[in-house]
Amino acid sequence: MNVSLTTWLLTVVALCVLVAVDFFIGRKPHDVSIKEAGIWSAVWIALAIAFGLGVLAVGGGKPAGEFFAGFITEKSLSVDNLFVFVLIMAKFAVPSQYQQRVLMVGVLMALVLRAIFIAAGAAIISSFSWVFYIFGAFLIYTAWKLVEDARKGSHEEEYEENKLLKAVEKRFGVADRYHGTKLWIEENGKRVMTPMLVVMLAIGSTDVLFALDSIPAIYGLTQDPYIVFTANAFALMGLRQLYFLIGGLLKRLVHLSYGLSIILGFIGVKLILHALHESGVHVPEISIPFSLGFIVLVLAVTTVTSLWAAKRQQEAEAAATPEADAANGEGTGDDEPTSQRV
Repeated sequence: MNVSLTTWLLTVVALCVLVAVDFFIGRKPHDVSIKEAGIWSAVWIALAIAFGLGVLAVGGGKPAGEFFAGFITEKSLSVDNLFVFVLIMAKFAVPSQYQQRVLMVGVLMALVLRAIFIAAGAAIISSFSWVFYIFGAFLIYTAWKLVEDARKGSHEEEYEENKLLKAVEKRFGVADRYHGTKLWIEENGKRVMTPMLVVMLAIGSTDVLFALDSIPAIYGLTQDPYIVFTANAFALMGLRQLYFLIGGLLKRLVHLSYGLSIILGFIGVKLILHALHESGVHVPEISIPFSLGFIVLVLAVTTVTSLWAAKRQQEAEAAATPEADAANGEGTGDDEPTSQRV
């Protein structure tokens, strides 16, 4: 797409307005209900679909297909990232009424970081076409790591603070409890961070790692910086509501990592084929319609098999409970005193 500077500015302003509206709605700390999260999740998805249809009307089918493929891929990766957000919230024991504020600031930090990564990626791609080989190999490696982590059950592990975060905590000090939504307080004559600020930094710094696979992934679907930026922005916006909407469902998506590994591996192969094509090697290139259909199919199959597996596990656990009770003599009268049985 030939996007003018004016269009870029209008898009950024519109996104800033949406972020401001989201911040205004969630400015007062409160427990987010399923109804509230569901309504606003639907609103953000509807806005993304409307934007994609606008791209279709203005730019045609190819950029619109690239946007939807990028949006779905980034949204799926964001859902997987929610596992880590859950671990971070648990690690720092964030009160439920403050969790939405943490996520809101985390999303803002993520948008800024993604914009920097996208600009850097566009500059590198325009100068060095061979970078697609690196992106493709990295995505294939990431896909393999996802499978390895899924087998080890890494989502059940406790979140470990990175070295940068530990250094910041040591330098400024951290209060022993939350003070509402305050980020800094005076304690014994010294200005120290509150746990609220530490959690926000944890989520923001973690998103740097998330961007390392999400940005190459979407550049495997489109090289248009405008599509890359808007697809990332719409995928991240609404992530806060999605956290509360499917928080209880996350543990049931047991095959999500496998599905994402297939998608990242597929995009990695697509990038390498594209790099070979750019180098003059006659190889087939994967079209956007095929990519979009493949991504949707993998996510659909992954969701269905995850829910089926989770249901089977629940049934197995329910069946095992009476057997365990019987083995312990519960409900059978075996725990009755001998004198009474005689």
